Amino acid sequence: MMESTLRPNGALAGSTAPTSPAAEPPGPFLPPVERPKNPVLKLAYWFMRKQFGKVAGPLSIFSARMPFAFTTFYMKVARLDKKLVVAHDTALIVREQVATINGCLFCMDASRWAALRESMSNQAKFDALSEYASSDLFSAAERAALDYATELTRDKHVKPETFARLASFYSEREICDIVWLVASEHLYNINNVGLNIGSDGMCELDPKLRARQQA
Repeated sequence: MMESTLRPNGALAGSTAPTSPAAEPPGPFLPPVERPKNPVLKLAYWFMRKQFGKVAGPLSIFSARMPFAFTTFYMKVARLDKKLVVAHDTALIVREQVATINGCLFCMDASRWAALRESMSNQAKFDALSEYASSDLFSAAERAALDYATELTRDKHVKPETFARLASFYSEREICDIVWLVASEHLYNINNVGLNIGSDGMCELDPKLRARQQA
C-alpha cells in the first residue's frame, strides 16, 4: 500500500475515516477489587499505590478476579519483548499504533509512560504518530512497519504490496517480531476494552516523569 493511499488513522484516501469510539460510560464495567487475596497481588498493589497513588485498572479489575496463572501469563508475554531482535524504538511505536487503532486508552497511556521513562526523546515521535506517513521523525522502514501494523489491525489481513514493502526493510525474523507485537498487543487491548478499562493517567501520576517534563 503506497503511503499516499493510507491515512495515518488507518483510513484509505477517498474513503470514510473510522468513526471515533462512542463516549465511554463513566468508569469500568466491573468495580476494582480493593483487597486481593493473592499475596503477590497484594504486594503489587502496595508498589503501585506508592508510585502512582492508585492501582492500575487491569490489575484491580481483571487480575484480582482471575486465577493468578492469568497474571503470570501476562507477565511472560511482556518479558518476551526482551527476546525480540527488531529495533526497540520500532517495537514501541508499533504497540502504540495498534493500541490507538483498537481504542485501548489504558495501553496508549501505559506505552507512552514506558517510552518516556526510558527517554524523553521518545515524546516527539509519540506525539507525531498520527502523522507518521508524512512526519520526518519516522524513517521509511518505520513507516513500512506502521503501515503493516495498521493494515493488519484494522483489516485483519495484509495486502501483498504492504508485506513486500515491509520485507524490503526487515529480515524474516524481524517480520515475525512485528507480527508478534501486533498479535500480543491485541491481548492487552481487547481485554481492557472489553471491561471498559480506561487510562489511569500514568504519565501524569508518575512524580519522576513529571519532574523530567518540567525540567
